[in-house]
Amino acid sequence: MLVPVKWLKEYVNIQLPTKELADKMTMSGSKVETIEAFGEGIEGVVIGKIEGILPHPNADKLVICKVNIGEEMLQIVTGASNIKEGDYVPVAIDGARLAGNLKIKKGKLRGEVSEGMLCSQDEMGIAKGLISEENKDGIWVLEQEYPLGADFMEVINFKDEVIEFEITSNRPDCLSMVGIAREAAATLGEKIEYPHIRVNGIEEKASDKAKVIIEDTEGCLRYVARLIKNVEIKESPQWMQQRLIKAGVRPINNIVDITNYVMLEYGQPLHAFDLDKISGDTIIIKKSKEGEKFKTLDGVERTLKATMTMIADKDKNLAIAGVMGGEESEVTKATKNILLESASFDNDNTRNTSKLLGLRTEASTRFSKGVDSNLALTAANRVCQLIEMLEIGEVLRDAIDVYPNKKENRQLCIRPNRINELLGTNIEVGEMIKILESLEIEANLIEGKLQATVPTYRDDLQLEADFAEEIGRIYGFDVIPATMARGNIVVGGKTNGEAFEDKTKQLLNAMGFNEVLSYSFVSPKTVDKIKVDSNSIKRNFVKLLNPLGDETSVMRTGLLPNLLEIISRNQNRNNHDFRGFELGKIFIPKGENQLPFELPQLAIGVYGEAEDFFTLKGAVEGLLKGSGIDDFEFEAEKNHPTYHPGRCANLFIGGNVAGTLGEIHPEVMNNYSLDKKSYCAELDFSILLALARVDRSYKPLPKYPAITRDFAVVLKEEIYVKDIEKIIRDNGGSILESFRLFDIYRGNQISEDHKSVAYTLTYRHSQRTLTDEDVNKVQDRILKKIEDELGGSLRD
Repeated sequence: MLVPVKWLKEYVNIQLPTKELADKMTMSGSKVETIEAFGEGIEGVVIGKIEGILPHPNADKLVICKVNIGEEMLQIVTGASNIKEGDYVPVAIDGARLAGNLKIKKGKLRGEVSEGMLCSQDEMGIAKGLISEENKDGIWVLEQEYPLGADFMEVINFKDEVIEFEITSNRPDCLSMVGIAREAAATLGEKIEYPHIRVNGIEEKASDKAKVIIEDTEGCLRYVARLIKNVEIKESPQWMQQRLIKAGVRPINNIVDITNYVMLEYGQPLHAFDLDKISGDTIIIKKSKEGEKFKTLDGVERTLKATMTMIADKDKNLAIAGVMGGEESEVTKATKNILLESASFDNDNTRNTSKLLGLRTEASTRFSKGVDSNLALTAANRVCQLIEMLEIGEVLRDAIDVYPNKKENRQLCIRPNRINELLGTNIEVGEMIKILESLEIEANLIEGKLQATVPTYRDDLQLEADFAEEIGRIYGFDVIPATMARGNIVVGGKTNGEAFEDKTKQLLNAMGFNEVLSYSFVSPKTVDKIKVDSNSIKRNFVKLLNPLGDETSVMRTGLLPNLLEIISRNQNRNNHDFRGFELGKIFIPKGENQLPFELPQLAIGVYGEAEDFFTLKGAVEGLLKGSGIDDFEFEAEKNHPTYHPGRCANLFIGGNVAGTLGEIHPEVMNNYSLDKKSYCAELDFSILLALARVDRSYKPLPKYPAITRDFAVVLKEEIYVKDIEKIIRDNGGSILESFRLFDIYRGNQISEDHKSVAYTLTYRHSQRTLTDEDVNKVQDRILKKIEDELGGSLRD
């Protein structure tokens, strides 16, 4: 919100320098972003009158102007085409400085003396986007007579300071000069001076000329219409243009400028319709029809939804309520009669309409945040007052005001002692009442409690804590004494889940893996690339309502597609090896109008000369053992569509399927343009978290020596190593400390379709030294079980 200080001073008696005012406003809760000095550095510009215009003898596009600046007549050469004799203009005399530190000196143009320069608004420091159409391509022509030779900056009140405030979403009332003035008055302990509004009007009554019907009472809370006839459309006065420009609004014409002026003053958006273009002299506020077409003021034809509130007459739509008017009813230079709209529209409906149409305007922004319904008539009357003051139209006597459900002030109860407890202060009740009344909140002490009457424009005051904040900020947070914090000090920390995530990342980092991150928004085609079955849950996506495109239109149901994209990118950039993992959420729909399940998943991927299925399997085993998970096993999987049928396994932990790992299927590799064999694992991180044992207990070093024994058994090729290890584990008893597979041999000395598998077993007793007899007994039992159950024989 841009606030010109001179304009603000019309409502509040401000004697402070602008910088000090800005500091005080910030401390009281109205945060100041910047202070801009308007017209700073411009000097030597005076009011001049063009007495004569002669053609330049040496240039077709230049003219010689005789300009009267009071004490002398100057000859100035210019190329401007928008001037005529009798115009009052700003004149930069010899030695003047303009915006951008441009210095003006007397000189010659094409052989003719030029003793100064006629100034445009751009040269006076006004941003091009704020210059009116009349002044955009020429000299700044003033709309009335001014004292010749007078300082231009002083006469039109051009020099000013503009404060930019950051207005929070809960304070839409501060999106106005009056709202900021209320805050300034409360901060400085001054009284606010509201505009004195009086509309004389003519004898004709508006209610005899037009009527308003609200059919959509949910979308339109109040509608005020005032009629003005015999309107003269022209340029608005300089004082109004200056205030609009400083507030960041481009002047257009007097009617539009007045509605914008009042919007900035009160925060109430207004709109003017050409009354002669309204069929049946009737305004109808209703819902649009689905798919209906409507051309807005910007010339764009828009397709409407049935949820949108429209302003219409008996034959056609006139405007999108709270957003933008239509071309068919806009005010033009030929307009003679006007219907002025000052309404209150539902903020949620306006926000949704603006969003669906992709059309954001000053009006829609304000209505979306909330505009007080009780402002509508005041703002309409203020517009009529200004029209009468500028003598540009005749206002009909009364207003048409349709207000089905009037918004009333709210009554709330406040406990003064609770306010002091929240603030850590000892503010007297009388001081609290004074502060609240400075904010125009009526407060009365009844039985030890404050009964507060909250004005309708303060919807942000709902709880007792809200009043504590109001009292605290005006009292001064900076004057509240500092005290030591009281209460129990609790040491912060991470949850078990967060700590386990960190532990998992540390384990994988230690094994040479780098963490990767990818977007949760993906394309629905990603599941096709990994050959997911048509009935798989991975095809059940959470779909975005407003995606940026098809590539980010759904939420991912797995991490593998994203990881394969990253692997593909690394291979394409000639990275010869890769070890990476992603720990993130996948999203599964829960039901209609419910948030989805967010399930943690871990994806691991490798490729390179040293990588194969077993290195990936070893990394997974290392992760599990590092997490304290011992009860796991791998089982061959031959039907997974994403992985190679002969090089894939499912991971079981405690009987639960916890994931899948394997070599990527050749067809999937082709889909991702992978040249090198790649190996991936997908693990259910929630199962790992549930079964992990991260706590460690101390175990002393062994006192007694270990005995190691090796054996090699010959078995059929189809026998899995895990079956051998299960027998070793089940029959090793308490003295088996560990075992390790160290060789698998296939060759001439082994029968066809057989293999030799060799293990090292380590035995140790915690209470005594083992004998050969102790170890032989266990070793023989293991070999006997292998022979009986797996058909294995001890290799010679």
